[in-house]
Amino acid sequence: MEGGNFLKNSQIIVLGICIAAATIVSSVILSGGFLKVMKFTREQINVTGSATKEIRSDYIVWKGEFIRREVNLKKAYKGLQEDLDTVRDYLASKDVNEDEIIISQVATETVYKKNEKGNDTNDIQGYCLSQNVEIRSNDVDKIATVSRESTELIDQGIQFTSPAPEYFYTKLDELKIEMLAKATENAKQRAESMAKATGNKIGFMRSAKMGVFQITPVTSTDVSDWGINDTTSLDKKVMAVVTVSFAIE
Repeated sequence: MEGGNFLKNSQIIVLGICIAAATIVSSVILSGGFLKVMKFTREQINVTGSATKEIRSDYIVWKGEFIRREVNLKKAYKGLQEDLDTVRDYLASKDVNEDEIIISQVATETVYKKNEKGNDTNDIQGYCLSQNVEIRSNDVDKIATVSRESTELIDQGIQFTSPAPEYFYTKLDELKIEMLAKATENAKQRAESMAKATGNKIGFMRSAKMGVFQITPVTSTDVSDWGINDTTSLDKKVMAVVTVSFAIE
């Protein structure tokens, strides 16, 4: 009977030792795995890469306005129609395609007489009629020249005003792909340089975040958190920025 109890107790002790040993081994394995996870999480480098490129606008939008002021509304409208014919002839002489020209509707403003205090009265003094001509074209250089020379219409008796054109680049989607690739490569080069200085190497890319695009005049140094899309300059500078995280080996 006592022999049976001794055997049973021995088995319990052996089983306890096995369980303890298994617990220790499991703890070691789990600790090693945890350390590897911590190492994976912590040992990384975050860098910002950028790329710039100069481009030339390939699309232009230009608007001009002509005005007629007359006491008689009918006379003002007739005069504006004559001015429109003159503007069309002028643009045709500059080889502007008819399908690139957009003519707005006539805007009419009634001008009232003023009293001694400078306030409007109910008496009509006359009418001011205006109309816009807009040109949208891929022939950037030609329309830019027309916009500068359009004040020649003043010599023909037209009350014409010409603001600066707007310049656009129509291939931005393709350009963004190219620029992001270059910015990412720049980020990798920076990360490699930083890691090399500490005797390390970079591993695979863990994450990448695209920043805003900056489209500015070539000589501009402006930067905005919301991005810039300049339309005032014919020649532009595009900058792409990315933030990339690399593992460290």
